[in-house]
Amino acid sequence: MPTISGLHHVTAIAGPAQENLDFYAGILGMRLVKKSVNQDDPGTYHLFYADAEGHAGTDLTFFPWAHLAPSRIGHGLATEVQLTVPRGSLDAWGVRLTGYGVRVGTIATRFDERVLPLVDPHGLQVALVEADDVTSRGFTPWPESPVPVHEQIRGLHGARAWERDLASTAHILTGTLGFTQAGSDRGWTRFVLGGGGPGRVLDIRETPDERRGSWGTGSIHHLAWRVDDDAQELVMRAAVEAAGLRPTPVIDRFWFKSVYFKEPGGVLFELATDGPGFAVDEEAAHLGESLVLPPWLEAQRTAIARVLPPLTYPPVLSQRAVT
Repeated sequence: MPTISGLHHVTAIAGPAQENLDFYAGILGMRLVKKSVNQDDPGTYHLFYADAEGHAGTDLTFFPWAHLAPSRIGHGLATEVQLTVPRGSLDAWGVRLTGYGVRVGTIATRFDERVLPLVDPHGLQVALVEADDVTSRGFTPWPESPVPVHEQIRGLHGARAWERDLASTAHILTGTLGFTQAGSDRGWTRFVLGGGGPGRVLDIRETPDERRGSWGTGSIHHLAWRVDDDAQELVMRAAVEAAGLRPTPVIDRFWFKSVYFKEPGGVLFELATDGPGFAVDEEAAHLGESLVLPPWLEAQRTAIARVLPPLTYPPVLSQRAVT
């Protein structure tokens, strides 16, 4: 039976759009590969950051809902997104991030991986993880990135989530989605797809005594998992439904097709097809430079553009002195 192959993208909630763009394109050096809108809330940007070509699995996206209150951490939410960086690059990343005043933690070891935790300007927990990127998602360096190629973010590494009841979520992960339980480390249980590695990791902490989490600025909205094509998506949707969950119908997002469902603990999951990809409506050399709308929103372009704040891209940043 087909299973998911790894993370497709992670979508989070941000504050002001320009601050989000400054951080992810300017400080982290990811490419803005698509400047569009939330298709369910077209007055809000949907910003997509990835490698130079926007490969599935390299993509971190944001809804800038600056009017929301900060998120409340708790069970039923994904609590951290992890990004793969090359081995030996964390020390340089620490210097770079500190130079821009980013809240950075101490380099730690988790599941035998070196990790640098940090917090983005709107409270999202992010972790840079050193690894050899040997998975099949692909990576194309972005020559215009302010980060040298040998240190650039390779894509999504994994995510962390809090769950009230680990067993019910584990049952769906291993019995329906194709994960394998791969050990524990200081209160976290790791689940992997295939042999694990970049883009194939989900860590869960069981928190029965914590309150329910809630979305807000700085929270992850959903975790999207890769399926090869439309046919595989339908097979996986049927498996999710047979497991007693309630998947949505297939929704055409133009650059991929999506099915959404909440796993038993409440974390919102998505099944997303690998194609057709971000170059279907823009030249690869000019991804992210213009506001792009799916065809069904083109008639509203003038009204949509009127309410969106202007964005400066590439961002202009000033680095503070590091001592």
